[in-house]
Amino acid sequence: MAFKLPDWVARLLSVPRFSAYLDATNGDVERAWELYRWNVEASEAFYGPLHCIEVGLRNAEHRLLKERYGQPDWWNIAPLTKHDACRVDKAYADLDRKGVSSPTPDDVVAELGFGFWVSLLNRTYDRHLWVPALHRAFPHYHGRRKSLHDALLAMVLFRNRIMHHEPIHHRDLAADHRKIYRLLSYMEPAITSWLRDFDRVPDVLDRRPHRGRR
Repeated sequence: MAFKLPDWVARLLSVPRFSAYLDATNGDVERAWELYRWNVEASEAFYGPLHCIEVGLRNAEHRLLKERYGQPDWWNIAPLTKHDACRVDKAYADLDRKGVSSPTPDDVVAELGFGFWVSLLNRTYDRHLWVPALHRAFPHYHGRRKSLHDALLAMVLFRNRIMHHEPIHHRDLAADHRKIYRLLSYMEPAITSWLRDFDRVPDVLDRRPHRGRR
């Protein structure tokens, strides 16, 4: 008997969304359905490694910028670009909408997104942030700032795909996984050992459904 999708798929998941998986499996409905489920599993598994790199980066940068500017709300005196200053303003506005009327600097730090923290490593901030402070967030890195920034920016884009429920099955996810560990090791090698104890990504990657034949 030919495999048939459950009736609720069209109502809840949408035909256009599922079509990307059909394309990836040469129209094999059963394999496409397996691939869709596996894509959800893979996205879920990457939450832990991405959590570590995002939280680790923001806390390391925040600590160093507090030291550099001598106050916990360092963004009020640091030479932020207009775009990044607007991100800070939005964080305050979002906290206010959530009912946090008097946010602490730690509240603001937690509200600022991954992209904000990575943006602090771009060329614009080389003289004011990277050279005097932020390079110390990566004590085990000895390459160029631009290479580090580009690798972290790629992780922001990857993270955004996952958080917006987009397909990731077409990527070299093993390479993405290795990149996360490499970036974490630049900050603190010990965290990679801790993460490996519960990291589900290798197991999920091993269970990837077979690709459709060309």
